Amino acid sequence: MKTMFEGFFQKNRLIPQFLPFLCALFSLQTHAMCTEKYLEIKSQHLQRTVKVTVILPPAYHSSFFFSRYRVLYLNDGQDLPALGLNATMDRLIRSKVVKSFILVAIHANEQRLQEYGVAAQADYVGRGAKAGAYSQFVLEELKPYIDHHFRTKRGPEFSSFAGFSLGGLSAIDMVWNHPNHFHQVGVFSGSFWWRSKGLDDGYNDDTDRIMHAQIRQKAYQPQLKFWLQTGTEDETDDRNHNGIIDSIDDTLDLIKELEKKGYQRERDIHYLEVQGGQHNQGTWKVVMEDFLRWALGR
Repeated sequence: MKTMFEGFFQKNRLIPQFLPFLCALFSLQTHAMCTEKYLEIKSQHLQRTVKVTVILPPAYHSSFFFSRYRVLYLNDGQDLPALGLNATMDRLIRSKVVKSFILVAIHANEQRLQEYGVAAQADYVGRGAKAGAYSQFVLEELKPYIDHHFRTKRGPEFSSFAGFSLGGLSAIDMVWNHPNHFHQVGVFSGSFWWRSKGLDDGYNDDTDRIMHAQIRQKAYQPQLKFWLQTGTEDETDDRNHNGIIDSIDDTLDLIKELEKKGYQRERDIHYLEVQGGQHNQGTWKVVMEDFLRWALGR
């Protein structure tokens, strides 16, 4: 054994010189933690400055320059502290439960009800009128900026989008209509009730839920994957009086639309119904690990 190692080092004389550097690098990678960066991006599409929090994985700064990472885009980035996402991300990456990734959390402001929604159509009272501009911001301003300034893996297979409530509706609209940019979506208590008619104006479940109609109108896109979550206490409304709250009904009906297109449970669709789960950050914080394991698990 001694002769073998002596011969190896004689043929690779630079290795001993670099051993201290390599050991130091390994130590940095082992003890590093997730780090946050705060950005302000001036958007022409939204005509405002958008705040963005970027969380980099442990060892991002100590890894080799050619190391590149998957990206998870997230709506409602202003809620990161309540979600405890930095700590969850750090723990799962350091324990090698999920692959290292970059989180890009987009902060909403007072225009949230206008910027989130379905890009193709505002709801029956005009909410979501800027959803198209928001999509343009993400695709034409934010995503190119992130790819240019951070070591990201390029291609839709390395990018996911997620959101909560109305932000979840925005996320699935983004992914469904732009599969050339994203391939996975996570929707926490999604606002799938988003409708084109009021309940007292001839509303029909089969035709007037906007995201359901979007799915019906577009062809099967085999690369897309869906993670959908509801809580049994998301709300109390039950517009069809079937004993199931609207949040769950609307999500299950959306899954049926996806299945009609050819998507399959387990293979393409993961549905999580949380007993006692509520429409708030407390529940979403609890189920975040399930989503991250699904989207980025090793």
